[in-house]
Amino acid sequence: MTAFVEHPLYVFALLNLSIFAMEWLSQKSLFRYLGTALLVILTGALLANLGIIPSASNSIALYSGIFTFLAPLSIFYLLLEVNLKSLKKAGLPMLTLFFLGTAGTAVGAFTGVHLLDGATAFGENYKAIAGMFTGTYIGGSVNFNALAIHYNMMEQGTVYAGAVAVDNVITTFWMVVCIAVPKIAGMFFKNKKQIMEQPDIESAVSDEQQDEVSISPKSIGILLFLGSAAMFVSEISTKFLSDYGIDIPSILIITTIALVLAQVKYITQLKGSRLLGLYSVYLFLIVIGAYCEIAAMTSIGILAINLLVFALILVLVHAVFVFGIGSLLKFDSEMLSIASQANIGGSSTALALAKSFNRKDLLLPGILVGSLGNGVGTYIAFLVAGLI
Repeated sequence: MTAFVEHPLYVFALLNLSIFAMEWLSQKSLFRYLGTALLVILTGALLANLGIIPSASNSIALYSGIFTFLAPLSIFYLLLEVNLKSLKKAGLPMLTLFFLGTAGTAVGAFTGVHLLDGATAFGENYKAIAGMFTGTYIGGSVNFNALAIHYNMMEQGTVYAGAVAVDNVITTFWMVVCIAVPKIAGMFFKNKKQIMEQPDIESAVSDEQQDEVSISPKSIGILLFLGSAAMFVSEISTKFLSDYGIDIPSILIITTIALVLAQVKYITQLKGSRLLGLYSVYLFLIVIGAYCEIAAMTSIGILAINLLVFALILVLVHAVFVFGIGSLLKFDSEMLSIASQANIGGSSTALALAKSFNRKDLLLPGILVGSLGNGVGTYIAFLVAGLI
């Protein structure tokens, strides 16, 4: 890949142009049903696999910056409009679905190892691989790397690289599935949402238009200050607490700060938080798409196939628990998708999904159960690896 293609300004310009194009395209009748979120993911994957922008194996600092800064900022800005009643309305259902998904992920790991004969497919690394994928599909890459470090998987270059590539592909694939399921279900079944109040479409459109025309440099300046200050406080707080043996994820501190500010009338009246949050989500999602790298898997042959099949078995069993049992419990399809995404993709992708469905009531619950996955995922992953 040439230095030109890796230049951050070139990549950033192309990412923004792609978001503009997909937002425009999503307003056309043929693509309106897909939505901007799904379109930007697919665009990122297409551009990366064609070599037009860097992919996971050629990741650039810009991508790391988007994951490190924009993903938590998107959570912060979107939470500024969250009413705390949303947790009361949807907290218990989301927790129920989250733990269903967690159980499904663990059972899926055992099922995959059994069906593939893990020792034959992955050799002596099969316990580590089972634990890594269990961790990442309960709480995210933090848990994935925790298992990898413990089992010294970084030293197994080919196996570790293949596992990372497969994880990226499956995560992107599952995001697409979770976006598509409610849309497909809505074509055949009446999808009753488990919420007491839901803004009507005309009101939502009016709010978006008002945001666009009322936004000012003053409000943007204050919002950018609040976002950057919240991230700074969360980082130093996390470090300070860790020095005393208290490990609290920084995302929980950002969430707490945002929720406190969201109860201040002056803050909630600022125009622009929704647009800043939504655009940050789109940038995050298009990079998620770019990490869906097909070439990285084809380069490692049969190992990639075994890893891919194992990961697919795992998420399919997870899906049976969440979408199968969840449907029997009469949860709506959007809630099922967001809960599943909180497991497979984590807080940021759960939030992106809730936003794409216009489910303000599920923004906070999705983030909280995603953060819960970060906390419990490593423990369950070690348990699975020890028992397999």
